[in-house]
Amino acid sequence: DPLFHPRSIAVVGASSDPRKIGGRPIAYMLRSGFSGELLPINAGQPEVQGVRAYPSLQAVGRPVDLVIVAVGGAQVPAVVDEAIAQQARSIVVFSSGFAEMGEEGRQAQDRLAERCAAAGIRLLGPNCIGVFNAHQSMYATFMSALEHEQFEPGHVGIVSQSGAIGSYLYGLAGDRGVRISHFVATGNEAGLDVADCIDWMARDEQTRVVMAYLEGCRDGERLYRALEQARLRRKPVILMKVGRTEQGAAAAASHTGSLAGSDVVYDAILRETNAWRANSMEEMVDLAYACSIGPMPRGNRLGVVTPSGGVGVIATDEAARTGLVLPELPQATQAAIREIVPFASGVNPVDTTAHTMGDRSLYTRILELVFKHPEFDSLLSFNASMGRSEAEFAKIREALYALRRAYPERLVAMSMRAQPQIVAEIEREGILMFPDPARATATIAALARIAAGFERAPAAGQARDAQPEGPLPPGTLDEAAARTLLQRHGIPFAPLQLATTAHEASAAADAMGYPVVMKVVSADIAHKSDVGGVALNLGNAEAVRAAWATMMESVGKACPRARIAGAMVSPMITGGVETVMGVTRDPVFGPMLMFGLGGVFVEVFKDVTFRRAPVSLATAHEMIRDIQGLPLLQGARGKPPVDLEALAHALVALSHFAAAHAHEIDSVEINPFIALPQGGCAVDALIVKSSR
Repeated sequence: DPLFHPRSIAVVGASSDPRKIGGRPIAYMLRSGFSGELLPINAGQPEVQGVRAYPSLQAVGRPVDLVIVAVGGAQVPAVVDEAIAQQARSIVVFSSGFAEMGEEGRQAQDRLAERCAAAGIRLLGPNCIGVFNAHQSMYATFMSALEHEQFEPGHVGIVSQSGAIGSYLYGLAGDRGVRISHFVATGNEAGLDVADCIDWMARDEQTRVVMAYLEGCRDGERLYRALEQARLRRKPVILMKVGRTEQGAAAAASHTGSLAGSDVVYDAILRETNAWRANSMEEMVDLAYACSIGPMPRGNRLGVVTPSGGVGVIATDEAARTGLVLPELPQATQAAIREIVPFASGVNPVDTTAHTMGDRSLYTRILELVFKHPEFDSLLSFNASMGRSEAEFAKIREALYALRRAYPERLVAMSMRAQPQIVAEIEREGILMFPDPARATATIAALARIAAGFERAPAAGQARDAQPEGPLPPGTLDEAAARTLLQRHGIPFAPLQLATTAHEASAAADAMGYPVVMKVVSADIAHKSDVGGVALNLGNAEAVRAAWATMMESVGKACPRARIAGAMVSPMITGGVETVMGVTRDPVFGPMLMFGLGGVFVEVFKDVTFRRAPVSLATAHEMIRDIQGLPLLQGARGKPPVDLEALAHALVALSHFAAAHAHEIDSVEINPFIALPQGGCAVDALIVKSSR
């Protein structure tokens, strides 16, 4: 609050030149009418830009809510110390020359952060362009965009790690008609970070939507909680996370680790917390615009009305790509449409044909029939260049607005070229405007996904700080030890017997029945099939003994230094679908649960999904539904469906194991877990303990 709602602001390094960094905040606040106390600090001038100046913070003689530091980097520590002595409540450091300059600068920055934290002062920066609260006319920033244009206050917040990106977003949003409530650029994040600011805006009554630009995150837990706070308060967060590479998460000695690049993990976290991940600034602005004007759609059912069959195809293609459905209108409604325009297609998209251009009342009558249909959550109307002509638009104005007011819960969008005053008028009626029907459709689809995410119940019972039942056994775990440990935590495994000789292996196979699987046991070999350490479908004792000899020779040649404890013998499980479930420890977000289709092709197809561990049973089912191979689990090509409930319970059990041992493991992999029509079982396990 002292940062976003200060009643007194001191500017250290205040300048009489309104174009300089130390002069811009003063100029912006004088121009906009900041009603709080403005205190320029300049030892050489009695006043700055017509405002009484003070030679030092000490000379002010009383605490201030916010101190802006606009001096050279070498002077910053002394200014911060003075601000602490004067009991300032928050500090914004514009100055550069800290962590971005190397280790020496990082150490100086850390010292600033420690002093502010010890004094209970909120620190923004250093190396940031500042913060503003448009509703309070408070502009503690040197943002260049404000020099050229200063829009009236609105209800969209901007949080950005990059000052330049944040400033440009402000201008882009303003051009689109989006009005900003609060803005903050976090810079080097020695104190406050993006998560802190999202969390504050999630609780702020004047902010209804948040746009965020993120390059990286040091505290995944705090970011997760901030995004979840926004979700629970039904505030859309449109977030652009740049750096779509896999190098952020080091691959562990398992397939799971190599599949969990940092970008995949961010995708999972943002999806779980209902933050929309935008791919461009244009997409961010489109969504912020849509969220700030129209109602959120109740579902993903779209109705389209257009005089152009081609536009109908464009909208249909984009709807299919983005997850919208286009329900057909009832036959009675289609017949009513054809009575108005005999050549019209009333299926959906509704093609009114160019016949309506000569008599616009035909169009509005058809539009009314579509509005009345209760199966549409959103409506898109394409009107070409009608809005370029006041006379033409006047022919549909009153009928359009009457329909909008009659169905206030419906999301309505128009796509057409229009004069600025007509665009503004349409938007005041709560109708979205887009020049491109594909952009309109994609935006509607995103809003439908965001709205659905608000309805998801809080992740009850998912304690993030699960207490371990006890430490893992010491040393490297071989597969037998990993299976025993995971089975004790509720994950079903196929029966096994450990053999140390070929004779013991054949005896075990005789006892459990053929066919069997045999696998070498070694804590030094992660992937046994790569070195000839797996033999499948062994049908009799002779085959078991022969396989033993071949396996031990192959493994010995491939891994001459590996410690061999023997081999495991298990029944050959058939008739199911191979899946993979695993855990990888992300350096930012901690243990991440993975699920997908398994077997040897898991790294080829990468049909996997991630969630932060632990997960609820509902989230486990959501993970199962996420993968493209879901039809195989549901019973493709006449095969029986697998037991999805058993699969989900196994995922939950693995996730709780991962959370309980979060600081002891780098990765866990069960590949495959064979999902069966009744139940299911794991037939392979790998636990890689953390070296930290």
